[in-house]
Amino acid sequence: MQRCKVFEKKNSKASYKNPPIPSGFEYVCGKWNSGFVIECKFDRSQFVWIPVGFLRTNGTLDGNFFTEKFGRRPFKKEDEFSQEKFHEQITEELSKQIESVKEYGGFYISRYCISIYTHSKNPMSVRGNTPLTSMDFAQVKMFAQWFDYTNEVSSHLMYGAEYDTVMEWIIESSAKTWKEVVKYSSNWGNYWNSPEGEKGIAVTGSKEKWCVNNIFDLAGNVKLWTQERFGEADCVLRGGSYYDDGVSHPAAERTTISSKYPYYGAGFRVTLCLKQNTKNNMQEQGNFDWNPCFCNIKIKSAQ
Repeated sequence: MQRCKVFEKKNSKASYKNPPIPSGFEYVCGKWNSGFVIECKFDRSQFVWIPVGFLRTNGTLDGNFFTEKFGRRPFKKEDEFSQEKFHEQITEELSKQIESVKEYGGFYISRYCISIYTHSKNPMSVRGNTPLTSMDFAQVKMFAQWFDYTNEVSSHLMYGAEYDTVMEWIIESSAKTWKEVVKYSSNWGNYWNSPEGEKGIAVTGSKEKWCVNNIFDLAGNVKLWTQERFGEADCVLRGGSYYDDGVSHPAAERTTISSKYPYYGAGFRVTLCLKQNTKNNMQEQGNFDWNPCFCNIKIKSAQ
């Protein structure tokens, strides 16, 4: 992949059309409305800007009023938002992301499903690795928090509000139609009925055809853990996997699962939260001392 010229001019007025680049990251390629990609200089993990300010106000944070650009969307008639059905608590973590989105106009999502670097055992968002699966919710959430590269960003497992905002952007940017996101996703993901399906879990970024707005593998391959909940205890997975079909499990699909089940067919992505008190340092060079290691963490296998 050709690397675009790195931005060197400091941008003091960030917006959804003018994405901020945190210290320790560099610009790779793309435009704000078609996939603005940055890369961490430490481990080469890549992230894509989601321009929330560009979207319509048809999302919800409380499940009742659909007046938000950043929020969940009931893409399918089965998506009933209530405490007994699909719901999402506004935690301190999510509150910080909401404020960050208001400040900067968007957020970053990992370009690839998270995988593990063989030698260091560290999680990464890079091309050409097998997605990390067979973990329960607690393990996935812990791994997702290890992308706090500098004091300017924090990371977390995707919330339903973030996932639906990404889906809405794909539709509103005309990268895919509403039907391709909500009804039939086989033409842009690794499903068993996809024309170029792998018949198994594909490595991250294996086909350009499965890339939308510079984000790879959002449809098919592996389902994605989120922090949305169903009922009292179940977690919500999004999308489909390689053994699903793109009609019953399109990209916008919600599936429920026990939080304690280490599901082989589910991976995860992370989102970055840009901290508000470091705005003036955005796009300056960063120094890295960050080097977590997961060598001693045991990953459960599904029975």
